[in-house]
Amino acid sequence: MGTFEAMSQEGSHEQVLFCEDKRAGLKAIIAIHDTTLGPALGGTRMWPYNNEEEALRDVLRLSRGMTYKASAAGLNLGGGKAVILGDPRSDKSEAMFRVFGRFIESLNGRYITAEDVGTTVHDMEYIFMETKYVTGVAPAHGGSGDPSPVTAFGVYMGLKASAKATFGSESVDGKRVAVQGLGNVGKNLVRHLVEDGAQVTVTDIDEARCEALREEYGVKVVGVDAIYDVDCDVFSPNALGAVLNDTTIPRLKAKVVCGGANNQLAEERHAKALGDRGILYAPDYVVNAGGLINVYVEMEGYVRERALRMAEGIYANTERVINISREQGVTTAQAADRFAEERIELIGQIKKGFFGGI
Repeated sequence: MGTFEAMSQEGSHEQVLFCEDKRAGLKAIIAIHDTTLGPALGGTRMWPYNNEEEALRDVLRLSRGMTYKASAAGLNLGGGKAVILGDPRSDKSEAMFRVFGRFIESLNGRYITAEDVGTTVHDMEYIFMETKYVTGVAPAHGGSGDPSPVTAFGVYMGLKASAKATFGSESVDGKRVAVQGLGNVGKNLVRHLVEDGAQVTVTDIDEARCEALREEYGVKVVGVDAIYDVDCDVFSPNALGAVLNDTTIPRLKAKVVCGGANNQLAEERHAKALGDRGILYAPDYVVNAGGLINVYVEMEGYVRERALRMAEGIYANTERVINISREQGVTTAQAADRFAEERIELIGQIKKGFFGGI
């Protein structure tokens, strides 16, 4: 597949920048999807992609998703994303991230980065040496640090709203929740669930993470594949994407799917497949926007309490998406897109000097 063909499959992007520096070992792609609402903000992911085509598809898909996430969260941000081709366990260097920071600087604020899968606060500090257009840096540098706790809190708000729509009450007390993935988001989500009385079953590819949470919270642990067969009320994906597919959906026993992982649906049609089975899907980019909210607050002068208060709004956003789905007879995934697109169109008209014919 050619570059332009790949770009057309993910809709129109404003700009795609290919970055290379052989001395620093850098190969990266920055994709800016839409800046109608504001500068494009999205994390830098480092991953050992099989080839450049796979990396391009990923960054285009992820950047588009950031546009919708920012809009649905009510933020004045556009959507962007970056990927660095390489193994985060062995290929990182100061030079790599500082050169990458220079590429970001060349965009003059159209793209603002943050940490993502495979990158850390420490990596952001190297980028920060070359550009101010980076968030998620350590508190010592005036940043907010790890955004995962706020992401997890937002997912929890979305889960409570989904529970209310499905079970008639937002309370998770006594609810059975299966949590897939125990990274920083999953781990913090488990804490919220256990503290409020949920019965939690967990899994992760890292057995040590599972054992640590079993000791701390008394959660039940199952194998990585067995999580899809757990008899539960809520299934919460918090690992990598595409976990909701033709193979896994028929195995789910939950009535709600709500988690922090990006791009949980393998294909758009899988939203309907969930609905056909009577499973409420809380669109991932609506409920996992807490991390984006966190770095947005950092841009204005970070106050943790304000970030958490804004993340509480994910509850109302989730309710609104569910209501649109029911009122218009569409999937919750389609409802979320309509919710986000409506705001982009409205703000775009205001910026063009046209509003309601005035």
